[in-house]
Amino acid sequence: MNQVFTRPESLKDVQTHFCPGCHHGSVHRLVAEAMDEFDIRNKTIGVASVGCSVFLYGYFDVDVIEAPHGRAPAVATGAKRARNDRIVFTYQGDGDLAAIGTSEIIHAANRGEDITVIFVNNTTYGMTGGQMAPTTMVGQKTSTSPYGRNQAKDGYPIRMAELLAQLEGVAFSARVAVNSPKNVMQAKKMIKTAFRYQVEGRGFSFIEALAACPTNWGMNPLAANERIGSEMIPYFPLGVYRNTANL
Repeated sequence: MNQVFTRPESLKDVQTHFCPGCHHGSVHRLVAEAMDEFDIRNKTIGVASVGCSVFLYGYFDVDVIEAPHGRAPAVATGAKRARNDRIVFTYQGDGDLAAIGTSEIIHAANRGEDITVIFVNNTTYGMTGGQMAPTTMVGQKTSTSPYGRNQAKDGYPIRMAELLAQLEGVAFSARVAVNSPKNVMQAKKMIKTAFRYQVEGRGFSFIEALAACPTNWGMNPLAANERIGSEMIPYFPLGVYRNTANL
C-alpha cells in the first residue's frame, strides 16, 4: 500500500495541543509545505509572537526566535539584516499584529523588509480569554464586548491585507482562508507565492489567513468553520491586494 498523505518535513512529529476546530494547524501545514517545496528548512528562521502563535517553536523544525508582544516584525528585521542569507518569517495573530504590534508591522512593511509575515485572523484574542481584537466583527460578543462590538465607540474591524497593500514597500499582500478544500488549495498557492518573493529577494510579503476559534467564539467546530464563509469572508474578501512582480 502506498502512503499518499504525509507530514511535511518542516513540521515536527508531535501531537497538536490546539483546540478542536482551530485552524492554526491547517495554516502550519501550508507554511511547512511551502518550506519543503523550496527546500529552505535548514536556512529558515521563524519569529514567534505572543498568543496562540507563540507555539511556533513546538511545531516547526526550524530555528525560532521568541519576540516580545507585537514586536515580531522588528525582531525579524534584525534577523534578516544580520543574516540576509536566511529566510525569515513571522507567525502572528490579530491581537498581536493588529493591536500592540500595529507600529511594527506598518513600518516593517513600509521599509520593504525582505521578510514574510503570516497573519492569522480569527477576530479574537485566542490565548488570553477571547477579548475584543482590532479584527472583531461589528456585533460580535467577546469577553470585553459582552453586548457585541459597537462601531460607534469601538470602531470597525481593520482590514490588514488592504491597509498594508497601500504601502510602497510591500511587494505582495493577499488574504486567504482555510475553511474549505477550495480555499485551502488557494491558500497553499498564496503562501507559496509569499515565500517565493523572499526566496527571490523581491521584498516584503504578507499573508492574512482567516481562521476559526471555536472555543472563544462559543461555537462547535462545524459552526465556527461555517462562520468564516457566512460572516468573515463577506467583510474580509479573499484575494491578492498587491503583487508587484506578478508572480
